[in-house]
Amino acid sequence: MTETYLESIDNQTLVDRVEAKLVDLLEQRKLKVGDTIPKELDLATALGVSRTVIREALLRLRLVGLIDSKKKKGAVITSPDIFATMSKSLNPRILDDSTLREIFEIRLVLELGMADLLYRKVNEKDIADLKKIVRNEPEDTKHQMFNSDYEISFHGKLYEITGNETLKRFQNMLLPVFDYVQKSTILKNPDKRKKFVSHRQLVQLLETGTPEKFREGMRSHLENHFARILN
Repeated sequence: MTETYLESIDNQTLVDRVEAKLVDLLEQRKLKVGDTIPKELDLATALGVSRTVIREALLRLRLVGLIDSKKKKGAVITSPDIFATMSKSLNPRILDDSTLREIFEIRLVLELGMADLLYRKVNEKDIADLKKIVRNEPEDTKHQMFNSDYEISFHGKLYEITGNETLKRFQNMLLPVFDYVQKSTILKNPDKRKKFVSHRQLVQLLETGTPEKFREGMRSHLENHFARILN
């Protein structure tokens, strides 16, 4: 019996392919932010497609912020707002549990990795602000998870201290996801048998410790979150 082999079907539309080719073309011409891109007719000729297809592909590039229209210049290369499109999709109520868990993991990885940046940027006012935030918190965790309002205020301040605007925007964009996951049933129940490093202790480490000690403290502080994800 002769076996029949089916060829794979390219499910990309013509506009999909032209969009990709346009990006390649702009890269090949080494165009930078502010440079004018070729006219629609020139692009249509270069790529061998109609102006209608070019127009649709350019519209897509506008929607993701790669190009913009300027008076007297036409379409120009722009620096895209990398979070603009993503933020519209990060509604925790429309994401599946697997995606929510992975986004929560991103938060844990970011906060474990920010120690060196914090120690380079932190000043006396930052320490005073952190002490004010944790003033009404318990000395230890009392075997429980931290109050979510304290979590948002404290960790939000840490992101602010880094001075990295992109990191701050990313954190603000993810906050609703963190809060939603922490309060949901997606993660396992917290381990109430152990105590974890508190926000107060983290402030002390940031004030008098080292990046290595702070990383150890943050790892202990977040250990319960990791356990809830990995178990």
